[in-house]
Amino acid sequence: QAQLVESGGGLVQPGGSLRLSCAASGFTLDYYAIGWSRQAPGKEREGVLCISSNFTIAYYADSVKGRLTISRDNAKNTVYLQMNNLKPEDTAVYYCAAASRRSCPPYSSYDRWGQGIQVTVAS
Repeated sequence: QAQLVESGGGLVQPGGSLRLSCAASGFTLDYYAIGWSRQAPGKEREGVLCISSNFTIAYYADSVKGRLTISRDNAKNTVYLQMNNLKPEDTAVYYCAAASRRSCPPYSSYDRWGQGIQVTVAS
């Protein structure tokens, strides 16, 4: 069964860092673009950023530039979201998703989603 599983979330103080992982099972990530999105309480889900199969990074949210970045390790079938200088407004459930294409798609075009993981930024 093909699935994506996020891990690494939790509670962090403002200014802190977290690294989320998105591990794929049942399929190989090599030829997929992988993206991260988030949903804050009371808000719609928003795209954050994406990494293509050839490691090109695309941002859906300008607010995270310079603080969040994405990487992939195809040997481990895993994509990572490194989050630095976290702010309370980054509090959300974070989701990874896979698109059946090499390049980063429009945010609405992902076809496989993880179950999400909570990130809370608070003192």
